[in-house]
Amino acid sequence: MGREQQAGSGVGTVRVAAVQFAVGVDLDSNLQTCLHWLREAGRCKPDLVVLPEFSNHASWYDDAAHCYRVSVNNDGEFIQAIAAAAVEIGAYVVVNCTVRLSDEQVASAVGEQNCTGTSLLISPQGELLGTNDKQVLIGHENLFLQRALKPGPIVDTPIGRLGMYACMDGVVSETPRCLALRDAQILCNSLNSFATDEGSLHIPVRAAENRVFVVAANKVGALIPEALLEPVSQQTGIPVRFLSGAGDSQIVAPDGTVLAMASADKAEVIWADIDLNSTEGKLRPDGTDPIAARRPELYTPIGVDPAEQTEPTFSGAESLAVAAIQLPGVGEGAVDAALAALQTAVADGARYVVLPELFFLSNLQAVDLPAAAAVSAKVVAALSAACGDARVALNVVEAVDDGYALVAVLLDRSGIVLRQGLLHRSQRYAWSRLSNDINTLQLNDAHVAVLSGDDAIYPEIGRLLAMRGVDLWLLPCAPQEPWELLTGLVERAAENRINLVAACQPGAMGTSLVCALQKDFTVMTPWQERPFDGLLSQSILTRGNLHPGITQATVYPASAANKVVSLGTDLVRGRAWWLVDAITATSA
Repeated sequence: MGREQQAGSGVGTVRVAAVQFAVGVDLDSNLQTCLHWLREAGRCKPDLVVLPEFSNHASWYDDAAHCYRVSVNNDGEFIQAIAAAAVEIGAYVVVNCTVRLSDEQVASAVGEQNCTGTSLLISPQGELLGTNDKQVLIGHENLFLQRALKPGPIVDTPIGRLGMYACMDGVVSETPRCLALRDAQILCNSLNSFATDEGSLHIPVRAAENRVFVVAANKVGALIPEALLEPVSQQTGIPVRFLSGAGDSQIVAPDGTVLAMASADKAEVIWADIDLNSTEGKLRPDGTDPIAARRPELYTPIGVDPAEQTEPTFSGAESLAVAAIQLPGVGEGAVDAALAALQTAVADGARYVVLPELFFLSNLQAVDLPAAAAVSAKVVAALSAACGDARVALNVVEAVDDGYALVAVLLDRSGIVLRQGLLHRSQRYAWSRLSNDINTLQLNDAHVAVLSGDDAIYPEIGRLLAMRGVDLWLLPCAPQEPWELLTGLVERAAENRINLVAACQPGAMGTSLVCALQKDFTVMTPWQERPFDGLLSQSILTRGNLHPGITQATVYPASAANKVVSLGTDLVRGRAWWLVDAITATSA
């Protein structure tokens, strides 16, 4: 092996590599491509190499019979050749292919599809250690492939505990989340994606939110037969360049830091040494363990069949003006600045305004709770009197029966119209009592949720809001880590199709932001308001400046009704609800 390991422990320094390349329609040629790039990867003496999704054949089929013909068997010549290469380079190899179902699997299959999109883990001794079928299929994959019927394995190896997933499985949160909760240390993501937001958003966020390493390998080159590029482009309105793999293969650390990243368009190998002994990135800066602080009892609806749940209705406005305010300072002296900024935002047409987390308290570490609650009441009264026809989101300290709580609130001129207590324990707010309920409010122009920032790092919360039909999420926050604003909140909006407005004080962690839903969304349908730009689900992103001020934007609540990213693939109702026991399970 390339690095010294402590056998069976899954600890120590591990060298991991990802390879990106193009795959066509000739199986023999594709196999030779895989073998060539495995040997190229072998030059860096890796312990683990991850290959792209559908390495055996371009993901484009004439019919089900064609898909079956170009698929491979787990023990067939294609996989045997990959296994021989794994022995040759002395590394664990993850390869993803379309795989034919066995006779036994066909007998228990759901539907007519007789192939799966499957990641296979092969040992340096050439043994097949585990397979994981794709859980969330996208577009035409639904016509030809069988979705996973069971969770993928966590394979315990001398280089760590490995989990595998593929492409669309990582555009939504459940699959990588479950692998991490089942104690995977390294997530291996094989992709077959044109989307430019894979590399900028969907890949790195899964490392940070789950506190694991991610090794992701995407394709470059045409994703469909080259002879069809122009006809398909003309038929769909998608430029030819977006019918190719977007590259950006990468290796990401548990804090969201990208350790290595490939180009957008070249076949190549990337690698990095990762330290599985390191605890860096495992805890929040305030000492909170974000995995231990989860609330599985709240997440139960995620594991319920959408067919048994009431589908939400959407009646939000076509567009709404919103604003996020950044202030010149914090403490009671900031209240006057907040009032002035609120009046300016409302005068400029903002219907919803968000203020930073507890902006009126200067020392959160030594907060005087009775005094903070008293100040909170005064701030609420002042903002309510100044908001006119707009609504204002902030969080406050409130007295509760057995102490005090951090509570996110929505105000109008009558006072507080929506309260949401902190849902997850946070060390910096260790004094706060936790809420056991998620509260939302249907208004005439939007279905609104307002939460405190520390709850937004949990992907389950965004999912639950989307399942209720929330189309506008307001978030007073004080982020502790750069990934929260860089990818975390952007992903919450993208994976759930929710407009999101977050306000924080500008600084090293970032600035306020607004995520406004794209009106044109579903891939392979005509787009009316924007040219196809390669984004799969990322919203229109407006970020604040690194100084006090008002970030203004327009959001589109009505657009939250469309969550179909491609033929047969709904971002929310298409989740693999039958495989999320790791998310919803509570300890005995």
